[in-house]
Amino acid sequence: MRPPIPVLSDYGISPKHGFLPDVLPLTRLPDPYYNKWESIAANLQNLILSKRLRGVIDRLPVLSTIGLEHDAEWRRAYMLLTFFAHGYIWGGDTPCDRVPPSISVPLLDICKHLEIPPVSTYAASVLWNFKPLFVDEDIDDLDNIATLLTFTGSLDESWFYLVSVAIEARGGPIIPLMLTAIAAARQGDSVTVTRCLRAFAERLDDLGELLRRMHESCDPGYFYRRIRTFLAGSKNMAEAGLPHGVMYDDGSGKSQYVQYSGPSNAQSSLIQFFDVVLGVEHRPTGEKPDPASESEREGRSIVPKHNFIRDMRRYMPGPHARFLNDVGAVANIREFVESRASTDRSLSIAYDACLAMLRAFRDIHIAIVTRYIILPSRENRARSRSPEVARTNLATASKNEKHKKVKGTGGTALIPFLKQARDETGEPSVEDWARKFMSRQTKVSGQNDFFLGKDEKSDMSEEPLVEHGLAGTWTMDEEYGGICNY
Repeated sequence: MRPPIPVLSDYGISPKHGFLPDVLPLTRLPDPYYNKWESIAANLQNLILSKRLRGVIDRLPVLSTIGLEHDAEWRRAYMLLTFFAHGYIWGGDTPCDRVPPSISVPLLDICKHLEIPPVSTYAASVLWNFKPLFVDEDIDDLDNIATLLTFTGSLDESWFYLVSVAIEARGGPIIPLMLTAIAAARQGDSVTVTRCLRAFAERLDDLGELLRRMHESCDPGYFYRRIRTFLAGSKNMAEAGLPHGVMYDDGSGKSQYVQYSGPSNAQSSLIQFFDVVLGVEHRPTGEKPDPASESEREGRSIVPKHNFIRDMRRYMPGPHARFLNDVGAVANIREFVESRASTDRSLSIAYDACLAMLRAFRDIHIAIVTRYIILPSRENRARSRSPEVARTNLATASKNEKHKKVKGTGGTALIPFLKQARDETGEPSVEDWARKFMSRQTKVSGQNDFFLGKDEKSDMSEEPLVEHGLAGTWTMDEEYGGICNY
């Protein structure tokens, strides 16, 4: 017997806004009992700037979660406390590896309720951290949304989160649309599946245009030097000052150090949903497709093979991660299209158009990562060679000897990981022309060096550049592994 098609309401997913909450995030916890939390939130940027946040939190009493009733209240409490925790850890001259009971005790309780780790996640910084400016206008409009909380109080940080909010809102209707397509495929209704795929491709194009707007109000240098620091997790952060990770002190005397990734777009359930429903399978970076494997013939697997992508589901709210698993059990679009490839060209073209649009979306993302991470890191590496640069922080590339041998257990460097994910998106293409189109290699342009100056390689040190990032650390050297060094 075939498993039933998931019902969105069973997972707290909105048919209009997708993984964004159907009820708008609260701007304040209604119970006065939590006024102390709200007072810290109202002054968070100033407390971080003056380096007085730790002292305030150390004097904060341990508040119970008994006053949290509705889901919206639990979500706001989680958002507040994870921002406080990251501000506490990274908001001093040196990182602090212990989060005090005033934060840890209620946060651990809240995380158990929400089925999510006690660390800032994509859910905390994006899904549950926005409000509309005009309630009668939609939240998929970037000009109609604002953040509820930031570390820096800057427009750049708000914009960084809000672009993702708008993408989630604009992409939300794709979820019920593609569940309809799955149901139609079960009935052999090619017309409906084609119609759904065409609408999916058009909406994906909209998402790409939203992502392109990142540069409008988020400066790459400011993001790299100021915002990124507070979004760091505690995994593999020894060189940043957290050799053991972080201890969430619950006051029992038995708390242990733990290590978590920070927020990452890989934690977006929407983007993973696109791959699952289209049958796009991601392999460990560097691994080539095996035509003889069962999963390659079927076009999908219920659980992602790639350990990083699989691990990122642990950072999603529990119901969202379960939804992806359940959709993976019923996804049939790729098989349906392949079975009719020789008789229904309109269906094949619509499916390939979705793959092309998703691949283009990933191209835009690669360009953003290059502009906001790769290029600033290289500039930072050049500056760090100066003897005046002595301070070690997340915005500083480490030059420790051990980093010459660092390899990421995730199995891939940052850009190779993203490029392979993009290329894998085109692999299920049905039409020959689409397969050729999406397997083409991007032309590498020159450096416009009219006088043919010295080789760029001669100016680069031989050791791989290791960067502490949002979801852990990675190396910029393509010969070494790890979008995340676990």
